[in-house]
Amino acid sequence: MKTDLTDTTASKINKALVLGRRAIGTPAVGMVLTLVIVTDEENAYDALKTASDAAHEHPSRTLVVIKRVSRSPRDRTKSRLDAEVRLGADAGTGETIVLRLYGDVVDHAQSVVLPLLLPDAPVVVWWPVNAPLDPAGDPLGALAQRRVTDTYACEEPVRELAARADAYTPGDTDLSWTRITPWRSMLAAALDQVDCKVQAVEVEGEEYNPSCELLAMWLADRLDVPVKRTASNGPGLTAVRMDTDCGPVVLDRADGSLANLSIQGQPARGVALKRRETAELIAEELRRLDPDDTYASALRYGVDRLNAPDASDKGGADGGAVAVPAPVETAAKAPAKDAAQEKTPVKKAAAK
Repeated sequence: MKTDLTDTTASKINKALVLGRRAIGTPAVGMVLTLVIVTDEENAYDALKTASDAAHEHPSRTLVVIKRVSRSPRDRTKSRLDAEVRLGADAGTGETIVLRLYGDVVDHAQSVVLPLLLPDAPVVVWWPVNAPLDPAGDPLGALAQRRVTDTYACEEPVRELAARADAYTPGDTDLSWTRITPWRSMLAAALDQVDCKVQAVEVEGEEYNPSCELLAMWLADRLDVPVKRTASNGPGLTAVRMDTDCGPVVLDRADGSLANLSIQGQPARGVALKRRETAELIAEELRRLDPDDTYASALRYGVDRLNAPDASDKGGADGGAVAVPAPVETAAKAPAKDAAQEKTPVKKAAAK
């Protein structure tokens, strides 16, 4: 069921929701959170489809906020709110409200969204594109327990990561970090199989890919060893090579789907490590709504290296592809044994 409302208010939208539920016999129970998507008209369809796919695992009320900026000076002064309410088969397992904001109301989107939030349910705000540098300081971000951005959609991902670290607030996360969860789990499992000390690491992937940078930062932060960042043709992350005192440990994925894990003294084996769709990434983020301290630690570690005066001198001939330059003296971190929490890939080597 779909209801279109023109030049409407939040109160009328709520009434349309109630009438729609009565018409199709669907109560407002079973939804576990409110997902607010802040996007533009161009990316709204893809973002909404992604949220709909993720809602199969996390039934939610999805609010799509589209800020329409008119090119005509005359129309810019006209404040208007148009809404599209979708229920039942048109909304999948939850409820969907598409909000189009015009004029001055664009600057007060939080006033429109607030009355539409599910009571006593967590709120997650996702910016597929054009995320603010300080998500928690954004009026819509201030309503949420979790704030999801995607640095991969930015023109300068490395600079964006530095800005994210400066403005980090517990509850912030990024899909570039979510993309490397399988890599972190696989590396943790690989090092659990050996009793060796890691001496150096090389992370290979697309140049200026934020997921590659974050993985390099995480390894440098947790292992306290030199981490070299090299560029490849991709797709995405292509390899991680760890030099240990008992031989190399290599996780190589050349085709973006199947990886090859090589450990000294063991036969090489193939492992599934495919590139995941955005819906899978969003679903993973919605499984946990508590602050991700591991992400915060890796993010803050990398900023010091990104902003180091000699950072450009540490890179290769391609210039600027190294997010984590030469090692600096830092305190070693104690490893965590639970690979699911992704605290560290070190089991025995880094423990004091």
